[in-house]
Amino acid sequence: MSSRQRPRASSQSPRTNAPPRDPVPTGLAAPLNPARIPLYAGLAALGAAVGLAGTLLQAALFPGGLLLALAASAGVFYGGRVLTGTQLGALAPAVGWFLAVIALLGGRPEGDYVFGEEIGLALFMLGGMAVAVMCATMARLPYPADDAGRTGP
Repeated sequence: MSSRQRPRASSQSPRTNAPPRDPVPTGLAAPLNPARIPLYAGLAALGAAVGLAGTLLQAALFPGGLLLALAASAGVFYGGRVLTGTQLGALAPAVGWFLAVIALLGGRPEGDYVFGEEIGLALFMLGGMAVAVMCATMARLPYPADDAGRTGP
């Protein structure tokens, strides 16, 4: 009997009576890694800082400041997504950004508030939330450019 005609060992044959496996959860359904909690908290704090700076910048230098503030927000949201590789990486700075902007909407006892014009406020809020949703719902991250071959098995 040649090496090509040797019978297969029983350990290499496919199992037909195996129970079906549950799919591994991904995205927001995946279990939270406790080692990443400080990273997500840091991203939320960074998002709050960008929200505060963006609020002041868009009110002071309208309309160029508005575009710069939205670009900074997009950079933080997308950077969190790339850094962690998860949707929660984009949502953590978005939550910090949103809480900072909402806190600044309250105004002061003297009647003043941080936002200069109502159109700037509306564009900053809607634009920032739209960018956060776009970054959080991206289908997948791009592959690195240094990979010359095809990925997968």
